[in-house]
Amino acid sequence: MGRGTIRLTTAQALVKYLCNQYTLADGKRVPLFAGVFGIFGHGNVTCLAEALHAQRDRLPTWRGQNEQSMALAAIAFAKTRKRRQIMVATSSIGPGATNMVTAAAVAHSNRLPVLILSGDVFVNRRPDPVLQQVEHFGSPTTSVNDAFRAVSRYWDRITHPEQIISSLPHAVATMLDPADCGPAFLGLCQDTQEVAHDYPEVFFEERVHTVPRPRADLVSIERAVERLRRSERPLLIAGGGVKYSLAESEVASFAETHGIPLVETIAGKGTVSHDHPAHAGPVGVIGSTSANELAGEADVVLAVGTRLQDFTTGSWTAFSHEADFIAVNAARWDAHKHRAIAVVGDAREAVLEIGSRLGDWRADQSWMARAQKAFVEWNELLDKHQKPTNSPIPTYAQVVGAVNRWAGEKDRMITAAGGLPGETSKGWRVKAPHTFDCEFGYSCMGYEIAGGWGTAMATEDGSTPIVLVGDGSYLMMNSDIYSSVLTGHKMIIVVCDNGGFAVINRLQNFKGGESFNNLISDCRVKEPFPVDFAKNAESQGALARHVTSLADLEDALNWARTTDRTTVISIVTDAFTWTPGDAAWDLGVPEVSDREEVRAARADQEQIRSRQRVGV
Repeated sequence: MGRGTIRLTTAQALVKYLCNQYTLADGKRVPLFAGVFGIFGHGNVTCLAEALHAQRDRLPTWRGQNEQSMALAAIAFAKTRKRRQIMVATSSIGPGATNMVTAAAVAHSNRLPVLILSGDVFVNRRPDPVLQQVEHFGSPTTSVNDAFRAVSRYWDRITHPEQIISSLPHAVATMLDPADCGPAFLGLCQDTQEVAHDYPEVFFEERVHTVPRPRADLVSIERAVERLRRSERPLLIAGGGVKYSLAESEVASFAETHGIPLVETIAGKGTVSHDHPAHAGPVGVIGSTSANELAGEADVVLAVGTRLQDFTTGSWTAFSHEADFIAVNAARWDAHKHRAIAVVGDAREAVLEIGSRLGDWRADQSWMARAQKAFVEWNELLDKHQKPTNSPIPTYAQVVGAVNRWAGEKDRMITAAGGLPGETSKGWRVKAPHTFDCEFGYSCMGYEIAGGWGTAMATEDGSTPIVLVGDGSYLMMNSDIYSSVLTGHKMIIVVCDNGGFAVINRLQNFKGGESFNNLISDCRVKEPFPVDFAKNAESQGALARHVTSLADLEDALNWARTTDRTTVISIVTDAFTWTPGDAAWDLGVPEVSDREEVRAARADQEQIRSRQRVGV
């Protein structure tokens, strides 16, 4: 039987294909591509926008205010939906495209899917150079879109209409592959988008995709089981991959059943609730004293779904040199780090297989008792730092504690950069799994508010996203306050104003440097004029209040719960007081300096490096 064709432009065919892809989320059949974030210009307004307009009821398009922030919103959407649904971000050529390079890097670092469609130069080169085209004298096929090669899992330039028949399925497969998940990029040449082609109708057949669960090799499972059985002080590290495998309950049960303390990475925080009996806190540079003490004593570390970034490992100083690692990861690259017993496969299935083979084996109960005692002590330290005092300016810890106590069980907290990742990783006591989002794979300033918008779009349980953002990140990217007001996706934003980049000032001082160019008062300015964040937010259509005390903050939060749109609360916070618990962090410190403080920091840095595990 012959198969028919349908004549469409390249842009029309691309959009039609996206509309016919589906996936399963919570057992329901839903569109794989839930929508498009778009800012139109030459390169995508005449052809791609025309195609999107025709399908606007099936594939809704949302206008962003900044290409980077709308792509960040797309990333937060995918994170909230646990990589089961994907958003598209599209821009014109030139600055519209390069604005999204940073967002692509965020998605790449965090192993998150987003489909990026940028306009590109003319294939025929007849009108070259076009507006915003960056010419490469010795390489006329190169455009700014080549910048995405370094930050994409899948990259292609569409120069012929038939190419999307091959390219789009590969892009989808990449974004759904748990081992290779990340951003997919397509550069759409302007004159290719307009060309009509007779596409086979079968290309547009509806397809329901599922996320694969690759099983680990049984030999590696047995090796992991054998090493765990010989362990005396095993430790389980839960990373972000646990969430994307939908393995939270299995990992939590595994830890409790086998008496293994469970600690979390930044991406993995929220795998379990704070009060889970096996939970012992966040581990690493911005971790807890409890988790870091256990990491230093553990003889076997079972790392599930984590890429073991330096903030998790304390630049590889947090663990004993004698400790063995078992790395469960869908990505071969991550599983084979640091001479680990590599268990390459889906987190949920691997943990279930290891657990079934362990049977009734449990670690010595004194080890779990040791972990629980350390965690009690950590919570007492948190209570000490988060309780209100008579100080006229509250600390980050006190603000985080107040918002955390007020938040509902299902409210999702979003933050990203500055001092808040440390204070929330340590001090945000998760009430229910998957309610904590700290973007720290790329630590991207500006993710916070954009991420809140994307999270609000993805949230279906009636809860309201809570964004915690510093004044530095707010000033860098806040226009999605306006986006959220326009689209009706409410979030509550708490702006902590500590007068500049306070946590980097802390780091600068800690490594011997004099305060310089971080706090506004230490910059080359006429006067450190304060910003009225409440008025700024109101100018974008939000409701807003500025508060000066923790009591007023609580009143404002109660009010924010009742409002009908995005609501912003600003509060001045201390720039110099931080919650302890940190592990070491390897940074470059000058070998020679006129400052005694720098020389002392250099000596400390050399001591840190002497404690690092040697590995790959």
